[in-house]
Amino acid sequence: MAKGGRKYRLILYEYMLNRWWPMTFLTGMMIFINVGALWAAEWYFKNPAENPLPTLSMPDKIIMLAIGIICMLFTVFLLITRKMAFVQLFGDHLRLATPFLRLNISYKRIQRATIAQVYNLFPPKSLSGWKREIIAPISGNSAIVVHLTSYPLSRTALGLFLSPFFFYDKTPHIILIVDNWMEFSTELDSRRVARKVSRQPPRPRITSGLLDDLKRK
Repeated sequence: MAKGGRKYRLILYEYMLNRWWPMTFLTGMMIFINVGALWAAEWYFKNPAENPLPTLSMPDKIIMLAIGIICMLFTVFLLITRKMAFVQLFGDHLRLATPFLRLNISYKRIQRATIAQVYNLFPPKSLSGWKREIIAPISGNSAIVVHLTSYPLSRTALGLFLSPFFFYDKTPHIILIVDNWMEFSTELDSRRVARKVSRQPPRPRITSGLLDDLKRK
């Protein structure tokens, strides 16, 4: 396989996961603090009747600790995966990679690529509350809209793995909000042109003998 170019981070995922991991971290910490406080109270107040805090059974404590551990592990997962979403250009295709999907889009499917403001693609007034909050920090960014002849997978299947902010209408396309849209756009155009040139049939060569015959005529 041809060597791929630079990996351009999909900053949408980074902003989304940056909103989630603090919540899972705080949830896990609050569970640990509560269980620790209950255990400390049981140890300090030898007589259960003097304990002002509720007493949990051992199974309940284990369940709470398990939930706290799961929250902390999920926090680590979010911190790692927030920078794992990227788009990369190869000789004959574009690779879109997210934590849950790797999709190769052949240049033959790409009709054109245009530049648009995120604000124009997703006007704040047209979005619900949580969607508006997610897109607000990057609404002033420029996005690359890759218009396709068709999707490599069905739109329904893509919708299961990609954020709604990869699409703005029903036509075949992918919206890419990357960390360096100008460099990505230039590289995409360069690779597509190079691909077209490499697929053109070679021009016939005129040998010297044939050239002499043409001159005599």
